[in-house]
Amino acid sequence: LCARREDVLQTVAKDVEAAGRKALVVACDVTKDGDCERAVAATVECFGRLDVAVANAGFGVAGRVDKLSLDDYRRQMEVNVFGVLRTFFASIDELKKSRGRFVVTGSVSGHVPLANTSAYGMSKFAVRGWAHAAHDELAGEGVSVTLASPGFVETDIRRIDNRQKLREGARDPIPKWLRLSAESAARTIVAAAADRKREVVVTVHGKVAVFAYRHFPW
Repeated sequence: LCARREDVLQTVAKDVEAAGRKALVVACDVTKDGDCERAVAATVECFGRLDVAVANAGFGVAGRVDKLSLDDYRRQMEVNVFGVLRTFFASIDELKKSRGRFVVTGSVSGHVPLANTSAYGMSKFAVRGWAHAAHDELAGEGVSVTLASPGFVETDIRRIDNRQKLREGARDPIPKWLRLSAESAARTIVAAAADRKREVVVTVHGKVAVFAYRHFPW
């Protein structure tokens, strides 16, 4: 379990251990060179091998294109695109040994352009293109790459500001009936990775969710 907020990871680790499994917590920031390599090394030391790596770190920069700066776009790409690459390069050698799976969290925003989210959409279009190419290139070596493209999921992402700071107590602007639980999304993504699918789109109510994307930009 890797993220910047180690206290949150410890809570998740307790849930994992309560289910009779083993969890390893490693503080990690995908924008920092070396953090992902240390996380992979710790994982292999603890469990003996690496079977699945999930590049899930991400946030969303919001705002009109003429109101954002180059730094806003750079910050967005550093996490959402280069964070995926740092995770990939840190884990690929071990995944080749285990003929494992690499999972990338994209977004429906990588399919449907949204108002006020040009930076986020740009990053997810990039991730989608990379994941599809990587899937085809690595298939011959037994490593699968699965792109998960969720719609609205109940996470903190819409409470994170443009500088990656959590706004405690901020209201989620997306109606609850359009939000998929994190547990449901995770189960769908795990099943897709197990089946070595190229991509899985994870939304509530199918086409209704795509319609809502155009009416509830964040």
